[in-house]
Amino acid sequence: MALTESTMQPLGTVAPPFSLLDTISGNYLNLDDLKSEKATVIMFICNHCPYVIHLIREIVDLAQEYRNKGVSFIAISSNDVANYPDDDPDKMRIVAKVLKFPFPYLYDKRQTVAKAYDAACTPDFYVYNGDMKLSYRGRMDDSSPGNGRRVTGIELRAAIDNTLAGQETEKQFPSIGCNIKWLAT
Repeated sequence: MALTESTMQPLGTVAPPFSLLDTISGNYLNLDDLKSEKATVIMFICNHCPYVIHLIREIVDLAQEYRNKGVSFIAISSNDVANYPDDDPDKMRIVAKVLKFPFPYLYDKRQTVAKAYDAACTPDFYVYNGDMKLSYRGRMDDSSPGNGRRVTGIELRAAIDNTLAGQETEKQFPSIGCNIKWLAT
């Protein structure tokens, strides 16, 4: 694991389109079908990363809470499964079912979506407004494994609330986690 910060894409960047396998349903889903007219949260996560594991319950709770407000959540795993078999689509499906993900868990086999979003780590959070323009990128909160801070999701919640209200989130900090496990070239 290489500790990596998220890439802070320019705010206002339009979300790149995609069509990926949803490991839960077995169907290919695309951004146009999944996005919300209010706000959309795209998360790059995986099964094995201790930073994701540390936050996953709050991610699920936050998604449950905000989907009632019309916010769409999309989780994507882009890791190389040959070298990281815990992130295999079959295991992604199991994790999603056990944890009752209220959002699709998509598999980016060729890593083209992670590259299009300039994703760098897991977890990596992107919040888009109704026009699919980036309004927030960064961390969920300041909690991480071993730092003793409670997981609250306060920063991501504020970013979603601000996006819903048409306001900017002034302070944005990069997410920190495991690097995406890129395919050998």
